[in-house]
Amino acid sequence: MLEKVLKAKLNLESRIRTLKRDWEIVYDLLNGKDNSGFGWDKHRQMVVAEDVVWNSYI
Repeated sequence: MLEKVLKAKLNLESRIRTLKRDWEIVYDLLNGKDNSGFGWDKHRQMVVAEDVVWNSYI
């Protein structure tokens, strides 16, 4: 039982690290220093940008 709890804890910690990393990428995209051209569409609930901006980002 203890082994399962420890394994679950490690998996949760790993997942939290992944979520924090992914959130940091999105936050920087919208609000960070290199955010020019990106925005948030409240109606569609998604990141929006002109094609030129996306192409230069990718």
